[in-house]
Amino acid sequence: MRGVDFEIARGELVGFLGPNGAGKTTTQKMLTTLLVPTAGEARVAGHDVRSEPREVRRRIGYVAQGGCTEPIARVGEELVDQGRLYGLSAEDARERGERLLEQLDLTGVWERQTGTLSGGQRRRLDIAMGLIHEPGLVFLDEPTSGLDPQARANLWQHIRRLRDELGTTVFMTTHYLEEADALCDRVMVIDHGAIVAEGSPEELKRQVSGDSVELLLADDAAAAAAAAVVGGVVDGARVRLAVPSAVEALPRMFRALDDAGVELAGVQVQRPTLDDVFLSLTGRALRDEVPA
Repeated sequence: MRGVDFEIARGELVGFLGPNGAGKTTTQKMLTTLLVPTAGEARVAGHDVRSEPREVRRRIGYVAQGGCTEPIARVGEELVDQGRLYGLSAEDARERGERLLEQLDLTGVWERQTGTLSGGQRRRLDIAMGLIHEPGLVFLDEPTSGLDPQARANLWQHIRRLRDELGTTVFMTTHYLEEADALCDRVMVIDHGAIVAEGSPEELKRQVSGDSVELLLADDAAAAAAAAVVGGVVDGARVRLAVPSAVEALPRMFRALDDAGVELAGVQVQRPTLDDVFLSLTGRALRDEVPA
């Protein structure tokens, strides 16, 4: 690690992105007290991870990538046992567990063995296990890894609800850039042990090259007339140009073209993705291996 420094506000949903070997897992393990930092300082939920690890663990939830349930155990047993580990009575643990299952669309699975659940159901159960003691901060490690697209989209809804309805602060690692784009208030990109970019998904995408706009005209002559008004490169009956923000630029373009008597046949906008951001920052795609 090389001087990683950041703060997370209460109620934020933050994504931590980085290729294998970049330091993402090491950082999360230190923040969850699973790995003792050799230098520096980290405070989680108001407590120092080195001098007060037990206080940190009492106040956070952690959902590991590999899951935390025993396949032959029953769902209710796992939830109650987890609650008892945090000092809850059996009655309180059952009450909270049943409420969490309802909130996570797992009603009716209390008596089922965890090994009989689908992949998406198991990941939602993992989240319930991490929330049984009602932590204000939960760490999610690759929460949708290995899920099919439908199960992934379903779990996204539940992760949003952690923030929107329960007020939970969420710190999640993910290899899916579209997941960070769809869920996160803020994204941090780590590479070679250092944070190389930080901001909302929209802020990071604006740093790449803006939006690509393609104006569709009736013919070549109309395209040339449009280019004379708004600039860009003419390609047959099309005009291509880059703008910092299509949302801001397009209304001005439309007014200028209308004033010039140029009629559009259509418009296409291509926005940069977080994949473009990551590639521009690190020179490789997120899933590329770090060179030895």
